[in-house]
Amino acid sequence: MRRLAASALVLTVITASCGGDDESSPTPADEPATAEALDRVVKIDGDRGLYIKCAGRGSPTVVMEGGDGDTSDSYAFAAPEVTQVTRTCVYDRANLGRSDPAPGPRGLAELVRDLEQLLRAGKVPGPYLLVGTSGGGYIAAGFAYAHPEETAGLVFVDTASPFRDPPPEIVEETDPDSPANVEKRDYLQVEKDAWNARRKIGDIPVKVITVKPSAEAIKESPFPSERRAIRNNVRNQKGWLVLSPAAEQILVDTGHAVEEDDPELVIDVILDALEEARESP
Repeated sequence: MRRLAASALVLTVITASCGGDDESSPTPADEPATAEALDRVVKIDGDRGLYIKCAGRGSPTVVMEGGDGDTSDSYAFAAPEVTQVTRTCVYDRANLGRSDPAPGPRGLAELVRDLEQLLRAGKVPGPYLLVGTSGGGYIAAGFAYAHPEETAGLVFVDTASPFRDPPPEIVEETDPDSPANVEKRDYLQVEKDAWNARRKIGDIPVKVITVKPSAEAIKESPFPSERRAIRNNVRNQKGWLVLSPAAEQILVDTGHAVEEDDPELVIDVILDALEEARESP
């Protein structure tokens, strides 16, 4: 299921601070990572399993976070190419793909804790360059807030600011108890929590890919609040730039699903962020 972030939702709908110390150690970019290749379900939280696939060698490790309702397969367009230059991981969040179910409502704390435990249990070495597509960007940001020392960089792929006045239809659809909400995520609260927790993480590469509003997209939106969100998308996403003095916004003329409309651009931005992360002291 593809959506626009609740704040943009039909720009996918859709995260609070979380703790946890990462026990992995960095691997220099010119040395191979010693961790095993992964393509299996890894047990966390006792006996609950999350599917993860990691391949490639090098540091930082690129961790790709799919959009709302998207499985690890959503990064099939990028993972093989990025794997050629560094260790790259994709995974299925709880209630998706090959991962086990988990009860809702799922907030940012639960989503980030799952990722923390998965990386630790799977022995995936840091530091991490986190890539988040649409609503996946909030989870990437939440992990970065909790682990700034293990965050080498961030790439947001059209991750909108929170929906200020979501229409009743969107509130209903994104409710954790809604049959349409397969992830059982509290999308609107996750979005607000991740946005409100913004702060400087460090002098790291942060790339904010932002879709420029089109007259057609604004006209097609049935909700006034959604039309405002689309119209102000470029200005609002500048809010992510506070995460790093090295942050930059990259404007694109595509639909919300940038990875589908221009996959090579997304790959290039990830590789640029990786290169900058490796050049950072």
